[in-house]
Amino acid sequence: MDMPESVQAYFDAERRNDADALVAAFAVGAVVRDEGAVHEGLTAIRRWWVAAKEKTHHVTAPIEMSGGGETVSVCALVSGDFPNSPATLDFAFTIAQGKIVALEIG
Repeated sequence: MDMPESVQAYFDAERRNDADALVAAFAVGAVVRDEGAVHEGLTAIRRWWVAAKEKTHHVTAPIEMSGGGETVSVCALVSGDFPNSPATLDFAFTIAQGKIVALEIG
């Protein structure tokens, strides 16, 4: 799958459990929306991701991508320690200047 570099970096970091690499894919003022909560800024995004990993021990596997340019949607299979695992979720990325500026997971 030919994903934009920052999106590929996000999923690569996710797979490696690498919080530093994951946060590096985001722009300074980036926003993540997940499970009804909003996480704004790199510190909050790191906190959100680390807490989610510790709680669910999830693994994310991209299935397909649509869109291009500044808006990319990736359908991914997410499995872990949560009800109804595995689940297919959509990751909607907004990209600017090579960095993720927004991510909505649903």
